Formats: sequence, structure tokens, C-alpha cells
Amino acid sequence: MRIPTRKKPEVLSPAGNLRGLKTAVDYGADAVYCGGKAFGMRSAPKNLSLEDFEEGSRYAHERGARVYVTCNVLPRNNEIEAMREYIGQLKDTGVDALIVSDIGVMMMARQVAPNLELHVSTQAGVTNYQAANAFYELGARRVVLAREMDLQAVRDIRANIPDDLDIECFVHGAMCMAFSGRCLFSNYLTGRDGNHGECAQPCRWKYSIVEEKRPGQYFPIEQTENGAYLFNSQDMNMLGHLDDLIDSGATSLKIEGRAKSAYYIAAMTNAYKTAVNEYMIQRGFEDADGNILLPFHDRVIRPSDPDYGQGTEDQVMRNADAAFAGVADEGYDRAVATSDALEPDGMSSHARSTRRKSNTAVEQIETGWKHAAVRPAPHVELPEWLLEETDKVAHRDYSTGFYYPEHKVTQNTDRSAYFRSWLVVGEVLSWSADEGGRVTLMSRNKIEPGQQVEFLLPGERPLAYIVPEDGLRDADGTPVPAINNPAHVFSMPCPHQVPINAAIRSRTKKPTLKAE
Repeated sequence: MRIPTRKKPEVLSPAGNLRGLKTAVDYGADAVYCGGKAFGMRSAPKNLSLEDFEEGSRYAHERGARVYVTCNVLPRNNEIEAMREYIGQLKDTGVDALIVSDIGVMMMARQVAPNLELHVSTQAGVTNYQAANAFYELGARRVVLAREMDLQAVRDIRANIPDDLDIECFVHGAMCMAFSGRCLFSNYLTGRDGNHGECAQPCRWKYSIVEEKRPGQYFPIEQTENGAYLFNSQDMNMLGHLDDLIDSGATSLKIEGRAKSAYYIAAMTNAYKTAVNEYMIQRGFEDADGNILLPFHDRVIRPSDPDYGQGTEDQVMRNADAAFAGVADEGYDRAVATSDALEPDGMSSHARSTRRKSNTAVEQIETGWKHAAVRPAPHVELPEWLLEETDKVAHRDYSTGFYYPEHKVTQNTDRSAYFRSWLVVGEVLSWSADEGGRVTLMSRNKIEPGQQVEFLLPGERPLAYIVPEDGLRDADGTPVPAINNPAHVFSMPCPHQVPINAAIRSRTKKPTLKAE
């Protein structure tokens, strides 16, 4: 049986293979999205076979999670019948939903697999409630908003669509420089079609200028010895701002990264799931044990609500101001948003509405449009260890994407590398209570006595542990001075019970600029 749609915020994690799917579920994902061997927008990962989908769906459903399959390429004429056959095969694997971007594929899926939910991909470019409602009428039960949307746009869409139409928003991972991912750059330069999952990411290559009469002489676009990276966008990180996004009507929180490692999936799934649990507790929807106290609801004021348009204080943006070091809006009184408080800069109301960070329900432009507001609530405070989790995976410089118009994502023009200050040094194979506790592990990098490591635990704070001076052994039980052979089995004393497959990580002696 398929798992019904959740009634509270969903943490949606990526998976590039069956192991990634199971890892995401083990670390708390409410749903996992993954591609098959064809018609998905990521061809670099191994992706899942039909048999993998069957096994993965069973595994997820037994643990209360759902599985979504990406069918979001923009198919050409000669691919239509193959797509129809593929969807017909998927419908019997137990997966819960198809993610589509092409309206023809969407109509085909309704005919071929009527029992599957339809989710509209970010590549469809949904930027307004009219488009969302149109897809709803066509049978969609979720829209993945374009990454160009700010929080106000999320609120406005939520306020003007049916409550049973989900809104999925990206919260973490790589950002694409093209509008909603639709790009021909890779096609032009390499022949690899970005709209068929084969993007070579030329937007992140290094570029210099060559003057036509001086061939072979390369001039940096910015005066650095390394040239410039013209379109090298920052990564998104909304962990510390999930309350703003959930309050604004987001139903599903999407982590990007189907080409990422199992460790990345585990760490980021665990972080965002823990943050959502904190939200549910601090907002009073659940107790610390996960028992429901109140039915979950967002804080968006809808046109049908009695207090719509009555000047509710924009607490979400006040929270944002504090988070962004109190950066003030020029000439704008944030206490209560009224039409009299708008900047006297001569801008049209349309332009001002786009530029300003705090657009509230009382702002009304000439056409009669009113922005939706959110009911005030205190900021959800996350523990410091949790906020630090995003720095323990390889990443580019972080930003909050386009959610806060005055703090938009930018690009790094001097480098394209990843930061990595933590390293996976092993994976737990088993734990035994014998000898006071002993963990058997598969080594990935060097582990030596006195080294501080962390065990990544599902639903908990990572377990910090100092490697003991004695007791390290190889697979044959022979004592060794250190664990320094990658992809070999070792064991070491550990009195704390740790789960199978838990990643063991350690801070690098010198931060590197490379991916995992």
C-alpha cells in the first residue's frame, strides 16, 4: 500500500541509487525523490532500476516514507512512446508519485498511471497561483515552485490555491543559474543536453577574455591571476530559516543532491528533519515525543480569513532582519506595513513591491492586488550544533537563495571549488557489547589514537568520541597502531552503541577545496 500524503511539513531527500534511498529513509526523510534509468534530469548518478524502485518503495513504506520518481525531462518526439511504456512500468513498482515538467507527459501519466500522484517539476516554472491552480485542475497534487521565488511569492501562492495542493520548495543544495533549470549553455558548448539530465555545468567553468588579434593571450575578466567564474552560483542553505518558509505555506522542503554521497544525504536529511521536529515542538503542534497536540497549519492569512488585509505585523521579515544582522530597509518602518510607509522614491508600486523585502497584506497596488501576510510568531531557535551540520559536508559558499530579496544568492567569481572541513573516515558495519563495547567499521580515511571523531546518528546530536590509545585491530583481530588502509575492515573500542551504516567523520587537519 502507498503511504498517504502527510499532514505536516515533509522533508524530501534526494537519492541517486538504492543505497541513497535507504540512507535517506534511515535518517528521517519523509519522502525520497530519485530517477530511473531514463527520463530523469540527472544522468550522472547510477539511478534506480525498476527492481530497485520495488525494493526501495517497500523499504520506505515499511518506515512510513514515500518515494517519488523524476520523469521531468523535456521529451522529444521520438521519445514519447518510450516514455509512455516507462510510466506504465513504474505504476506497478509501488512508487507514490511522478515528478513531471512537460504538460503532455502529465496528461499521459494521468491516462497510463492514474493511481500515482502527479507533482509538477520546478522546470515547469510555476511562479504564480494562476499556474498552480491550472495544474491542479489538470490533476497535479503538488507544484515545485521555481527557485526564483521569494517568501512573499510563496505566501501569495499559498493564499490563493486549494489547501490540498502541496507547495514544494528547495531548501538546500546547488543553485542553477538558468531560469528554473531551463538552459542551453551545456548543449552549445559540449553537446550534452541539460534538459535531458546531462548538464556539464559549463556555467561554473573558469573564463577569460581573448582579443581576436592576440590569439593565445588570455585576459581575466576580473583582475585575478586565476581568471573568473562568470556564473558560479552559491549553494542554498535555509536550515536556520525553515520557520519562515513553513510559516509562509511550504508543504515540502526539498534537499538538492541526487549526485551526492550517502554521507551527504544522511547528514543533511538528519539536519533538516531535526529542524522540522524543533519547529513542530516550538510552534506547539507536537510534544518532545512526537505526539500530536494540535493539527498542523501554516500561518498564511488567506483572502477568506476575517483578518485578511488588516495590517498584521510582518513577523517573518522581522525575524529575517535579526538573522541578517539587522540590515534595515531604506526609509521603511518595519513595525507595521502601511501604504504611507513606502519609500518616497518615485518608483512605481509594481517596482517597489518587487524590490522591497517586506510586502504585507495591507500593501495594495493600483490593480487592487493585495499581498498575503503571515500571522506573527516568534522565531524558532535551533541548537548551535544543528546549525553547524551544514558546514560538515562539502559545499560552496552558502546563501538563502532568492527567498529574501535583499539577501539574494550571488556567484563566486574567483573560484568554483567546494569547501570541505570535515572528512568521512569510516562507516559502521556492526557494534557489539563484548569487551565493554566494540565497533567494527569499513575504513575510508586514516583514524589514529587520540583523534576526535563523530558518529552521525539518526535523529540525534552527533556522538563525539576520542579514539582510544589502545585496542585498534584489523579484520583478523591483530592489533594495529592506527587505521590507515582505506576500504579495509577494522575495529576499535566504543562503549556507546552505534547503528549499522552510521558515518564516522573527523575534522580535517587542513580544510580543502574539493568535493566529496
